[in-house]
Amino acid sequence: MLETVCTARKKIRIAGDDYPAELVKSKFMKLNSEHIRFVLDCMQENTTKIRNIKQYLKAVLFNAPSTIDSYYTSLVAH
Repeated sequence: MLETVCTARKKIRIAGDDYPAELVKSKFMKLNSEHIRFVLDCMQENTTKIRNIKQYLKAVLFNAPSTIDSYYTSLVAH
């Protein structure tokens, strides 16, 4: 996270897509302990081998704010 927030690059690649660095930095700075817990829960449930942990974490952390609610809603529904 620190490396991503402190980068001087104009664009940051997340899951194969380039995003403006300021957008990525902003999303990372808004993460809280619930998002981190969500990411750790998802990693524990993951059954496939993660080949590039750094890129995986960057993508999961970037997407956490937009996926956390639907994830926990689906858990409650089942």
